[in-house]
Amino acid sequence: MEDKTIIQQQAKIVLQAKEFVAALFKERLSRKLVYHNFKHTCDTVSEAQQLGEMHQLPENEMQDLLLAAWFHDTGYIKTYTGHEEESVRIATEWLERQLYPAERIELIAELIMATKHTNQPVGLLQEIIVDADLSNIGKNTFFATAELLRLEWEIFLDKFYSEREWAQFQMDFLLSTTFRTSEAQRRFAAQLGLNIQDQRNNLHTEVKKEKKSEKKHRKTLAQPKRGIETMFRNTYRTHLNLSAIADNKANMMISLNAIIISVIITYLSAKSSVIGTDFAQHRTLIIPIGMLLLTTLGSIVFAIISAQPDVTRFTFNEKKVVNRNVNLLFFGNFTNLTLEEFQQGMHDIMRDKNSLYTNMVTDIYYLGEVLDRKYKILRISYTIFMVGLVLTVVSFAVALLTYG
Repeated sequence: MEDKTIIQQQAKIVLQAKEFVAALFKERLSRKLVYHNFKHTCDTVSEAQQLGEMHQLPENEMQDLLLAAWFHDTGYIKTYTGHEEESVRIATEWLERQLYPAERIELIAELIMATKHTNQPVGLLQEIIVDADLSNIGKNTFFATAELLRLEWEIFLDKFYSEREWAQFQMDFLLSTTFRTSEAQRRFAAQLGLNIQDQRNNLHTEVKKEKKSEKKHRKTLAQPKRGIETMFRNTYRTHLNLSAIADNKANMMISLNAIIISVIITYLSAKSSVIGTDFAQHRTLIIPIGMLLLTTLGSIVFAIISAQPDVTRFTFNEKKVVNRNVNLLFFGNFTNLTLEEFQQGMHDIMRDKNSLYTNMVTDIYYLGEVLDRKYKILRISYTIFMVGLVLTVVSFAVALLTYG
């Protein structure tokens, strides 16, 4: 009669633990926990009970095992990483309120901590709860529930896997994980073997897909697609047109300032002998004339610099060609090479499919640098000319007012 009462009390406290955990999860567990939820806890408790019965555990040990199974994931209500410690705290507080024996509370805490992935289970009870917690790998629902775990990790741990990476991770996990109790091995070994084989096939399929995708990508880069060719052709045309415009503007500025300088010098030379002492009396005119000369001189100098050819040079280095750090198609790069070095570099480019477009991209980049330099210097030339003309007119007006 006494034994029956004890069994009833044990069943009662396990049922109370179930009701407490169910209410706790319903009220506080995130809905984003699609794997570590109440269903997973129930599955773990069910497997722990079956394995415990197979090992014919005494009633007190069975009770401690089931209580630990009910509380082992309750820490997820507060934290994802390191939830086991929080689960121990929740279980300890609840069991103390039920006046549960302190030594058995400590045992239950050890059982919960045994489910931590980095801990090694010690003793039969810890091995049973770990096998129950991992029983999913020995079921035909493994692949579906594994996807739920993958989603959880993306949400809570910011861990993202490609299909190939996830297949490899799952394969490594299945091969490195074994059931510790003999009963769990007999119960799940067959399905675990099937899961490993299916996962191996999945990994093989993902590897083939990845290789096929890489091959397709390489072909796409190597083939002269019309869209890519059009892009390069238009870009080259635009750069060359802009370069021609810059040179025309520079030539216009050179011609205009050269004419102004010639006129001023010719006029001053012709009039200096005629004006004589009269010119010396009107020295205020020297300021606007001198300012105009300086303006035209500064403007023409910068215009000449802008139009001046600039050819880059480099020392031949085989590693530079292999790493595609130079543009071997530009004459400024290859004219200082020997014929043998140029041939070697061109053959290296032709053997590397990626270099077909990389050298043109490099050429466009350096053309852009040249254009940037041309237009910056040309802008300085036009600015000097504009500001100088304004100052010349102002100073000339001041000189006339002073003369008058």
